[in-house]
Amino acid sequence: MDIRHFKTFKSIIEEGNFSNAAMKLGYTQSTVTSQIQQLEQELSIKLFEKIGRNMVLTPLGKELIPYADELLNTVKKIESIGKYGDNITGELKIAVAESLMSYKLQNVLAMFKEKAPNVRLSMVALNCYDIKNMLASGEIDLGLMYNVGSKNESLNAVKLSDFDVALVCAPQFEQEKLDFSTPNQKINTSLIINEVESIYRKILESYFFDKNIFLDNTIELGSIEAIKKCVASNLGISFLPRFTIEEELENGKLKELKAGDLNAKITAIYAYHKNKWISPAMSLFIELVRKDFNIQ
Repeated sequence: MDIRHFKTFKSIIEEGNFSNAAMKLGYTQSTVTSQIQQLEQELSIKLFEKIGRNMVLTPLGKELIPYADELLNTVKKIESIGKYGDNITGELKIAVAESLMSYKLQNVLAMFKEKAPNVRLSMVALNCYDIKNMLASGEIDLGLMYNVGSKNESLNAVKLSDFDVALVCAPQFEQEKLDFSTPNQKINTSLIINEVESIYRKILESYFFDKNIFLDNTIELGSIEAIKKCVASNLGISFLPRFTIEEELENGKLKELKAGDLNAKITAIYAYHKNKWISPAMSLFIELVRKDFNIQ
């Protein structure tokens, strides 16, 4: 059997279809199709079937996934023999919550680049729920995110730190005329926040729901920097991790709103699949993260 065929099989699952897998691997689509056909012949099973216009996994194809993962992990171990110390190589795939990536990982990335310049590091910013799903499916090696509850037994998770979350507005916002602690009211302002699956958005919306407080509307933006600029322009209020707005609070571009018993914290963690082999590159990255967060 050719290991490349198993890599192609896994890429199709990760990318969602044959054409995207071909682009990722640098193959033609006919090459991908041929490799899967050869793998099916060698295993004497059907891995994919055509339903409508889509190729979907058969039940036997789904059964093959954990064995393919185990095989490819073993190959990674073999390839890493003799590549420790100053000669760490390979690939490391990491997904990170946007706020952590933008504000907490610069020192870690600088040190990692210095210590492991030959590692192909791939990082993507995602919401915490997507990160958990990608860890569980083996699409990424490591996730840095916030604890969103609903423990997944297939993952190892380690706490990094607790962070405060603050309700903020523009300096000219007329806070005296608005009350975010009295129940049963509609407040004439907008909430400027990121996507629905954001953990701190969920916390604030739960608080408002319990208080029966309604705002004019919600403006969803794709980045914290964009949110901060809109809030500073007095387009509405937001609820963000305090470490993302410390500079703006200090220089007066934003100010904090008080909201009764809204004293929220979020917990940053790193996580990986229990069956994931910790490569030298992954071990180094975890070591640097723990050191930066003062974890013994």
